Amino acid sequence: MHHGLWAAAASYIIWGLFPLYFHQLSNVPSLEIVAHRSVWSLVFVAGVLAVQRRWAWLREALRQPKVLGTYAAAALLLSSNWLIYVWAVNHGHVLEASLGYFINPLVNVLLGVLVLHERPRKLQWLALGVAGAGVVWMAVAMGTPPWVALALALSFGFYGLIKKMAPLGSLEGLSLETLLLAPIAVPALLWLTLHSPDGSHSPSTWAWLLVAGPLTAIPLLLFGFGAQRVSMGTLGLLQYLAPSLQFVLGWLVFQEPLSPQRLLGFGLIWLALSLYSWDSWQAFRRREG
Repeated sequence: MHHGLWAAAASYIIWGLFPLYFHQLSNVPSLEIVAHRSVWSLVFVAGVLAVQRRWAWLREALRQPKVLGTYAAAALLLSSNWLIYVWAVNHGHVLEASLGYFINPLVNVLLGVLVLHERPRKLQWLALGVAGAGVVWMAVAMGTPPWVALALALSFGFYGLIKKMAPLGSLEGLSLETLLLAPIAVPALLWLTLHSPDGSHSPSTWAWLLVAGPLTAIPLLLFGFGAQRVSMGTLGLLQYLAPSLQFVLGWLVFQEPLSPQRLLGFGLIWLALSLYSWDSWQAFRRREG
């Protein structure tokens, strides 16, 4: 339990600090960063699989069109989420990116209703309503809906939905996703590198780009380790570490504007999350009791 808790917490802390990493690559186009992230993630997880000699699953997976289709859809959603997130960080939208991951648990509830035909409890319905009011308020107050936040929440929400129903473990699943992205990511990376408007990158930029693989895979592996060893109630509370850190970085480090109108929108989302978390915690205690 102790090791699992620290592993899960570490995964969310790493994700929360991602804006600091991507800020180091602000001179690199977002699409190129995503291509690097895909390629070097594949290299990293392939190395892990080689060390552990865990290749038996791959031949069977490649023979099943349904499995390939499932993970191709997951790969498309994950790479889209990466692209939106990197663009947001490098264009001064860290606060809105954090909002997307605050909204994400509530999107998961909504997808459960619409796709899995789950029946939310009354307090969960109230949380969805309050969150919806927060999004509408931001759209009215800011003059435009928070598109970045909604795109991040929906892309990761649908990714989580697919992964919930997918048959492979976290390491195998990420390996297959990056493998399926490789026929697009590798040629794209070569083309973007050769046709970079700034010429070749500096050695320090290349160093930052090369660590994209382990920085992508390690928190996912830590999360997979932790998720098997701590309760869902604990995970539900830990998941707010990442957007909370992103919010603090956007506000205090990158000094993005936080107007009273915008803060009220965040406040409504945080109220919705409080209702959702309280309901989830109470339900977990009833099950354990």
